[in-house]
Amino acid sequence: MVEEPRRRARPGRAPAPAGRTARPRQAEVARLAGVSQATVSLVLADKRQGPAISEETRQKVLEAARSLGYVPDPAARRLAAARNNLLGVFSFTATFPTDVQHSYYPFLVGVEREAAERGYDLVLFTGSSTGGAGAAGPDALNRVRLADGCLFLGRHAPAQELGRLVADGFPVVHLGRRDEPEGLHWVGADYVSAAREVVDHLAALGHRRMVLIREDDEAPASTDREQGFIEGLEAVGPAGGPESVFRSADPERDLTPERLRSWLADGVTAFVAEETDTGAAWRALRRAVAEAGIDCPRDASLALLGSPPADLADGPEPTGFDIPRTRLGAAAVRMLAALVAGEEATEPLVACTFRPGATSGPPPATEDHRPTAPPVRTAQGDQ
Repeated sequence: MVEEPRRRARPGRAPAPAGRTARPRQAEVARLAGVSQATVSLVLADKRQGPAISEETRQKVLEAARSLGYVPDPAARRLAAARNNLLGVFSFTATFPTDVQHSYYPFLVGVEREAAERGYDLVLFTGSSTGGAGAAGPDALNRVRLADGCLFLGRHAPAQELGRLVADGFPVVHLGRRDEPEGLHWVGADYVSAAREVVDHLAALGHRRMVLIREDDEAPASTDREQGFIEGLEAVGPAGGPESVFRSADPERDLTPERLRSWLADGVTAFVAEETDTGAAWRALRRAVAEAGIDCPRDASLALLGSPPADLADGPEPTGFDIPRTRLGAAAVRMLAALVAGEEATEPLVACTFRPGATSGPPPATEDHRPTAPPVRTAQGDQ
């Protein structure tokens, strides 16, 4: 019986944990050491420039790497050293729709200006929901590795695919707050404070009962707007609370004139809608207000947490706030460039600009002041 030769351990590598077959990743080292992945990258590359790293932190990272049996991937090191000065832009939503005013165009203006100032060229990957080459499949995002790092845009993005890039140490920044995957860098607007400011404005006019109309999903941008709305209502008094939020997967179907009249009869005097890629909540609110015969702002005030879609820009400018899209695009490039350089990267939330508008005013003087209903007719989607 011939005895199989024993495999020699690779020099400089600690034995891998029992039962493990996959190569440990920097994300695991960071998690075990309790530090950011950027810190792990700096320590393992022995980079002394950039942010100062204490000796204690350095030892924690090295010990975590040893205990996991981590060794740098030579191929990854060669790729990191051979930069192309290219930054990728990957959108999960149509990047250049016909409606340019309400597309990602303002974000891309900021991205292009900041990238040019820093000496980077841009690569636009066609992976949007409109059917680009990388729109689906387990390796949909692999092509972005052609660039030195990638900026992602879109309300809904595949966390698992993004998580794989983050775990591999590929520089990634998402434009807009995201809670997952763990370790993902993102740049976002301060929607909580902006929404709270809108409610404060309505409260100063005398409104105490308000309703937020939003789409029924858990996108962080929607969650932040709702949080700011609720915080503003709680500051007003006991009339506010989560029951003042109307969520619908199809606002244009569910937000009927009858529902609005019912809210008015219960004492609601202001309606607030969120802005999204679709504009569904604001579109539905405007239609229902018109069909219910509500005079704005005499009978009720309206506000929009964002900017109106271009096709709804007619009429009075809505009370609300404007999103600093160009500044957000520039901030995202600054963060991505720092990650590509192996540095720590932080960007503060970007403040939104309050917009007084013309759709808000004092609430009706008496509770029995109600709008005059238009001639009775059947509206498609009414319940």
